[in-house]
Amino acid sequence: MYSQESISGHRRGRPEPTAETLSGLACLICATDYRDASAPEAVVVSHRDDRQLLACRGTCARMAGGSVDGLDETPLPLDERVRRHQGPAPHDGDPS
Repeated sequence: MYSQESISGHRRGRPEPTAETLSGLACLICATDYRDASAPEAVVVSHRDDRQLLACRGTCARMAGGSVDGLDETPLPLDERVRRHQGPAPHDGDPS
């Protein structure tokens, strides 16, 4: 398994999260895309700007938040995360 020093070093060296990561569509650690059918189970590991940050259950969750099971919180459904990532739907010709 990973030592605390290894985990801490990984946290310090991690780049800023991508838009997909901030929307809960990709793992905070390994960048697995949760829209893929074969993606592992995602767990909530943190929050940023009132958004859930997710990681794959297990090693990624441990590296991101210290617990293999993440926080005791259910991630938003994938379709809701996708909708929020895409932003509001454009109006059909209505200028108002």
